Amino acid sequence: MKKCLIWICTIACIFGLTACGSERQLTEYEQYKVENAQLYATEGVMPLLAGFMAEDAKGIFDEYTMEEIAYQVQLLQYQLMGQVMFEADGYAFYSAIQSFQSAAESIGAIQSIGGTSAKIDGDQIIVDVDVVGEKKNATAEVIFSNDRFLVMESAALNPVSTMGELMTAAALNTLIGMGTVFAVLILISAIISAFRIVPVIQKKLADKKAAGQASDKGEGIENAVAQIVGQEEADAGDDLELAAVIAAAVAAYEGAAPAEGFVVRSIRKRR
Repeated sequence: MKKCLIWICTIACIFGLTACGSERQLTEYEQYKVENAQLYATEGVMPLLAGFMAEDAKGIFDEYTMEEIAYQVQLLQYQLMGQVMFEADGYAFYSAIQSFQSAAESIGAIQSIGGTSAKIDGDQIIVDVDVVGEKKNATAEVIFSNDRFLVMESAALNPVSTMGELMTAAALNTLIGMGTVFAVLILISAIISAFRIVPVIQKKLADKKAAGQASDKGEGIENAVAQIVGQEEADAGDDLELAAVIAAAVAAYEGAAPAEGFVVRSIRKRR
């Protein structure tokens, strides 16, 4: 019984993972909107934006308001196609013109429009259009609102890099990465080499400090000796004065004996 339950759970997990990996099937209404978005992108948006890729078309809407640009988009559709196929946000169409004009420098003029693919992403429908350019190919991404109005919310033309350009970019990235690594290694080696100089500098500073301390100590000793000598000389002068006084006192006591006949051998202080 347990083995059967294990097998049933395993099979259920497998089918669950399979269901998670498969794409969600579009409803009939969603498929209808996706097909219309692809049609609007290839027959409405791309022809209009391709006309603004010329050099003389730059800055044509710079002084227009966003509402005026949205109105001009409808007017241009009516003039070129005889009907208004889609609505466009003014700011979105102005940004799309800037993107197409920037891409014109690398891909040249649009020669033809290839296949399309579309998907629903939340409240948006994203349409990718293959573009064959004069110099190189590109991919246009046109985004519509996911509702019955299908308002164009964004559009951009992205050049497709060739294999040579991809290899060149990869080589540059490799060189930059390796150069950065070698630069860091060289810097680390220089720092490690500098460690051998640090003890030498520390020793020189220590010797200089010790020499300064010794000089200060010698000056201190000389000052102390000078003070001691000065004190002894002062004491000797005091002793001579005291001896003279004692000799004079003894001479006075003895009467007429001259003071020069007396010699004071030592002086002792009594407590």
